[in-house]
Amino acid sequence: MKKLFAVFLMLSAASALAEPDMDKYAKSCQVCHANGAANAPKTGDAAAWEPRLAKGMDALVQSVSNGLNAMPPKGMCFDCSDEDYKALIDYMAAPAQ
Repeated sequence: MKKLFAVFLMLSAASALAEPDMDKYAKSCQVCHANGAANAPKTGDAAAWEPRLAKGMDALVQSVSNGLNAMPPKGMCFDCSDEDYKALIDYMAAPAQ
């Protein structure tokens, strides 16, 4: 159990170091996530993101890649890598400051 927790902490720290590309956020994510359009979880609304994060980052990245509900495939960010998506999701899911 301690090893699993240590791995979780390392992965969390690594993803925390990844900075989101704010141009990609502005061009793709912000359109829906800034105001909750089409039931998208709002950026900074940690409570709305909590059940999504519980699915795991890999599941979230797959949902972005394939599209989910009203979100189109790739979230309209066709030049985003999986690492970009992870950083953007971490940014959007963080509690508003």
